[in-house]
Amino acid sequence: MLPGDLTAASWELVVRVDHPTAEEQRDVTLRVSGDLHVGGVMLKLVEKITMFPILADVSQDWSDFALWWEQKRCWLLKTHWTLDKCGVQADAKLLFTPQHKMLRLRLPNLKTVRLRVSFSAMVFRAVGDICRVLNIRRSEELSLLKPFGDYFKKKKKKEKNNKEPVIEDILNLESSPTSSGSPGSAGLYSKTMTPTYDPITGTPVSSTVTWFSDSPLTEQSCSVLAFSQPPQSPEALADMFQPRSLLDKTKLNAGWLDSSRSLMEQGIQEDEQLLLRFKYYTFFDLNPKYDAVRINQLYEQARWAVLLEEIDCTEEEMLIFAALQYHISKLSLSTETQDFTNDSEVDEVEAALSNLEVTLEGGKADSTLEDITDIPKLADYLKLFRPKKLILKAFKQYWFIFKDTSIAYFKNKELEQGEPLEKLNLKGCEVVPDVNVAGRKFGIKLLIPVADGMNEVCLRCEHETQYARWMAACILASKGKTMADSSYQPEVLSILSFLRMKNRNSSSEMASSLGSMDMNPECFVSPRCAKKYKSKQLAARILEAHQNVAQMSLIEAKLRFIQAWQSLPEFGLTYYLVRFKGIKKDDILGVSYNRLIRIDAATGIPITTWRFTNMKQWNVNWEIRQVAIEFDQNVSIAFTCLSADCKVVHECIGGYIFLSTRSKDQNETLDEDLFHKLTGGQE
Repeated sequence: MLPGDLTAASWELVVRVDHPTAEEQRDVTLRVSGDLHVGGVMLKLVEKITMFPILADVSQDWSDFALWWEQKRCWLLKTHWTLDKCGVQADAKLLFTPQHKMLRLRLPNLKTVRLRVSFSAMVFRAVGDICRVLNIRRSEELSLLKPFGDYFKKKKKKEKNNKEPVIEDILNLESSPTSSGSPGSAGLYSKTMTPTYDPITGTPVSSTVTWFSDSPLTEQSCSVLAFSQPPQSPEALADMFQPRSLLDKTKLNAGWLDSSRSLMEQGIQEDEQLLLRFKYYTFFDLNPKYDAVRINQLYEQARWAVLLEEIDCTEEEMLIFAALQYHISKLSLSTETQDFTNDSEVDEVEAALSNLEVTLEGGKADSTLEDITDIPKLADYLKLFRPKKLILKAFKQYWFIFKDTSIAYFKNKELEQGEPLEKLNLKGCEVVPDVNVAGRKFGIKLLIPVADGMNEVCLRCEHETQYARWMAACILASKGKTMADSSYQPEVLSILSFLRMKNRNSSSEMASSLGSMDMNPECFVSPRCAKKYKSKQLAARILEAHQNVAQMSLIEAKLRFIQAWQSLPEFGLTYYLVRFKGIKKDDILGVSYNRLIRIDAATGIPITTWRFTNMKQWNVNWEIRQVAIEFDQNVSIAFTCLSADCKVVHECIGGYIFLSTRSKDQNETLDEDLFHKLTGGQE
């Protein structure tokens, strides 16, 4: 050491070096001063490391290394800041470590992928990098979830004696370039730079993977992510965590990571296992041509949500889901045996130009919508019943008129010019289907917000077409839209399509198919549903439902499964256990893409609904961890979250509001600053 180094303002700083070639971490002591910037410390550190024979490595690239401050749990990434500005003193414990480390991610299809991820970037950006590697567009819909203690518990008990890890179940992408420094690294890239898939079979076009994709995924790896996995055995299904109550469902959402902080800041260790899941249930621009992996992973998440009863459905709906699963499983097995190199390969440039032409010219618009000058209305006889009133009468018939976002009903058609018996404003209401196709029951349950909770009204339609029209109108009205909206006709067709799938068709082919059914029918339904039937009975009912979906292609069947999942009453609800201010008992808060719902924890019945469109502002008191929200008409609520940190709920609400700003007019670049502004809070 030179005599000039021993100045009055200098002091010794101990830095631990996490060297990849050394077996143990080594401490290196540097003499520094407060006006030395962080970059200078790193430079001194590297120069001193090269003097150690054990640590010296001429070929070592130190560009990915950065300083981690253990006590403060933060990265010192602003290399131009001085130690004084950072607050670093002699007692600081610093670690010189790579920013990118290995992480194991369990995907929705239960496949584990091992890849290198940035532990220093915010989770929002890290997820974008991961999705770019896995060829999943719209990374803002996904996030990382830390599983709670019981999630892998049953599986671990069985694997206790087996000390060797199951290597064949892990897809290793160690060389994946997830650097967050490159411009396109946040997973926000052009459509023409992503792999193209056959829209009929869902198989990747081989030339595209080699031409355009900067992902390390090979064609084989791509097929693993784009095809559904074989169905699990009933025993394996029974071993998985199944929420038995709303309280159990709140456990599933407790572990969402903070998108505004890095993995290292949240205590995530190298090679730890996390879950990559769709967090926000607003799936923007699903396109079979570009989204084979995304659609498959979405299908798998929906499939497990149904099988493990994370979302409730009727027995009739469960059989439809089972039939679609069986169909997809059969097609996946037959498709995987095919060679990926198709004879008629698609010219990617030509396909991109064709897609651009369609985008610029626009699709064929519905001519009936272009001529609308007045908002259309529905008028018909329906039956009405109010379950909350203490009366023993059944449904009673009235003449109903649906216009704008309101329903008015009269004693009969002749009195429609006079005052209605009642007018129901459906804006902000809950619309719940109450359908049994086999029993010819087509009901619509409306939960309309009032001052003291929810006003329940039940409507009964005569047939499928009437039900589809009125149900679509109610759904749009609940969102503040009228039947003049362009989404009305597609909504009607979607409802009719789903009802047709529920029609039970008996045929002579079913008996022969029953004998050739080569899979265990218990694999396709929830364990509770499987207990109700013998294996042959269940197989017969699944094959009966399969007749309605047997002609679908692989990608079409997956999209139809996702569509059926989206039509379930509980779809898109993320549950949290909360305590509202001024109320002594705990409640469940359901957060959806457009509303908040207060639910009774004991009965599961919705009490009050608040729409995001009526929200004026929301904030968090970080000292008492309380979320406060103000709505129109001087309505305000405040609650503390008991099942998760209040930041998790705050980010969920802000994330949905952020996603509502997306539009097809803009390119795929997201306003990351706006996301953090809406979700980060002022902590």
